[in-house]
Amino acid sequence: MPDPEPIDGDVYVSPRYLAAATATGDPALEPLLSLGWDLRHDDLGNVYVTAPDHTVRLGYLPEGEDDGLWRINAYADAFASPAWGACFNDGCPTEFVRAFTTALAEAYEQGPDAYLAAPGPGKTDRDLFLAVAPLVNRGWQIDRPRGGVFTIQSADGLAGLEFTAGRLGPEAELTTRDARWQLWGGTSIDRPAWHATASTETPVALLNAVMQCVSDPAPLPRWREDTYSYVQGLAHLTPVIPPRPPAPTPLDVQHAAALRPAALATSSVPRWSTTSRPALPGPRR
Repeated sequence: MPDPEPIDGDVYVSPRYLAAATATGDPALEPLLSLGWDLRHDDLGNVYVTAPDHTVRLGYLPEGEDDGLWRINAYADAFASPAWGACFNDGCPTEFVRAFTTALAEAYEQGPDAYLAAPGPGKTDRDLFLAVAPLVNRGWQIDRPRGGVFTIQSADGLAGLEFTAGRLGPEAELTTRDARWQLWGGTSIDRPAWHATASTETPVALLNAVMQCVSDPAPLPRWREDTYSYVQGLAHLTPVIPPRPPAPTPLDVQHAAALRPAALATSSVPRWSTTSRPALPGPRR
């Protein structure tokens, strides 16, 4: 029987949107690299992953110019501006990025219609409903729209999503937080512990995958020293209990029973030794 998969951490953080990013970005890169996408890096340690047809590019930028650690863009034309873009900052839990890249890998295999779909009538309203459905189904609350901005927050108010209606500047959506979608975790949207943005034409399936992951009630494992300082008072930190050894199978029991008689047959009776108790004195005459 294979050994249980090791748990990377000594505490579980709940709710999961209060967990910090992991030390490595490998888990979020793996879904794309498994498809054979090209991997390159520069002298600073930034990593660049490109689809075989160059229609999707991912940058993992620990040495970038800002806190945008993950930048993912898709192109209908390799020489044109991005059709859509998503960004996850350096505090975003890596599991949320992996949910996005996993959905992206699945969409890429389906073809351009899945990850470069053209807008259609009523697309904005339909996309809003489909993207936030996982949040609503898990008890997040929708506030009344203010100034064309729809807000939905977790029950504890420590995570939220903003959807901005109306016309937005394409360049601003790709380079600032003034994007169609903005997801955050922490004490407030003004000073979040982490945030993620996505532009108007980001496929709904990719957004839905992130919302599913963010709202999942299961905690995330982390090393205690890597958790945010304020998490100690806002999140629940539960020690990770090492996995128990696997229960013996019926075959294991049969093997043990078969070996027992052989072990008894080869065992010897202890002899007297210098450490044995001396013999009791005999009766007096």
